Amino acid sequence: MSTELRRLRNYIDGEFRDAADGRTTEVVNPATGEAYATAPLSGESDVDAAMAAAAAAFPAWRDSTPAERQRALLKIADLFEERAEELIAAEVENTGKPIGLTRTEEIPPMVDQIRFFAGAARMLEGRSAGEYMEGLTSIVRREPVGVCAQVAPWNYPMMMAVWKFAPALAAGNTVVLKPSDTTPASTVLIAEIIGSVVPKGVFNVICGDRDTGRLMVEHPTPAMASITGSVRAGISVAESAAKDVKRVHLELGGKAPVVVFEDVDIAKAVEDIATAGYFNAGQDCTAATRVLVQESVHDEFVAALAAAAAATKTGQPDDEDVLYGPLNNPNQLAQVSGFIDRLPAHAKVQAGGHRVGETGYFYAPTVVSGLRQDDEIIQNEVFGPVITVQSFTDEAQAVEWANGVEYALASSVWTKDHGRAMRMSKALDFGCVWINTHIPLVAEMPHGGFKKSGYGKDLSGYGFDDYTRIKHVMTSLG
Repeated sequence: MSTELRRLRNYIDGEFRDAADGRTTEVVNPATGEAYATAPLSGESDVDAAMAAAAAAFPAWRDSTPAERQRALLKIADLFEERAEELIAAEVENTGKPIGLTRTEEIPPMVDQIRFFAGAARMLEGRSAGEYMEGLTSIVRREPVGVCAQVAPWNYPMMMAVWKFAPALAAGNTVVLKPSDTTPASTVLIAEIIGSVVPKGVFNVICGDRDTGRLMVEHPTPAMASITGSVRAGISVAESAAKDVKRVHLELGGKAPVVVFEDVDIAKAVEDIATAGYFNAGQDCTAATRVLVQESVHDEFVAALAAAAAATKTGQPDDEDVLYGPLNNPNQLAQVSGFIDRLPAHAKVQAGGHRVGETGYFYAPTVVSGLRQDDEIIQNEVFGPVITVQSFTDEAQAVEWANGVEYALASSVWTKDHGRAMRMSKALDFGCVWINTHIPLVAEMPHGGFKKSGYGKDLSGYGFDDYTRIKHVMTSLG
């Protein structure tokens, strides 16, 4: 007997709609491998409708007072708390994540981030007014940019939606947001929540695939395109946006180095690094998955890390003992498996290295040692529960190898030597350097990288500023 699939719908101009041409795609729960819903496969007419709604709503939302936008965002945050269990259920179906960890590790920071940007809404100001030329006063205005086309990823569908809409709405922009085609459920629910607070057209959600996202970015209406995703996707967005000189905000891949010096507490470092590497199945741009260990403690560290991997559990969302759930989709499972299958002869799998079970897309916590700087698995993002280990001799080599990749999002240094920690934090070419920790984020501090990890910042006042433009006004005193 077949089970009827739930129907997800676009949210455009204050109402839920199917795709104009009726096309849909199935949405699969990665913990079971079975479809649970259908979602619109939006095309050109759907994108046109969403952009028209956002453009029509922009003047009034732009002209609302910062206090009004703050109140709206605070109400949205309250509703996220009130409807937390619904959001968790949708996200778990989206991703297969553990229920308990989704409740404790995602809902509280999401609510906090929305409230942070509610406060930022009232900081929409220029630097000063003054007379820089005799008889003339200059004023700097900070204004919203307009309609924002936003594309969110599948690894943190709810939280990345928050990182997109919260600063944009706080600054007075209107939004057309597209979730990943594999994880639309929680974003559609978010649309219902936000739609109950803001005027119609201010926030719109359209579901679809890569072509839908391309249509959004190429559309003439948005003033800004923002994406969290792969380097390939970011390059495509930047190329498309360049045709009509749109602003672009890119948060792309990562390959975070975790530099461990010989003076650390091995047991404590291994415990923290394993958690930061395997959390969310390693599907995190900042995951602690590229470890560089000083040669004098390398063997001890690898043995301890392999033991930690063997003690780490993956499994179904309702299992309270698991650290992480499945990979998001069969393509991601194939990608992670492929990296292990193609390992060079000098590499050694110390733990894991295989799929777990035949139901869903689960992969064992994995440790690979014996690797060289030019190996594929060192240079390219795996985006799975795989931690690699290299042995380095001294600080200079650690810096060279840590920086020797195309990504530059996040990094960490593990040492008791304060001077060394400060030298390394200066030398590491990454948007974030953690010292004796890895992966904590707070709303007040910026998140974003350099090189092929993209540009622009999420979170913090810097992230808020990215959704604004600067205007100089000069007036005669005569």
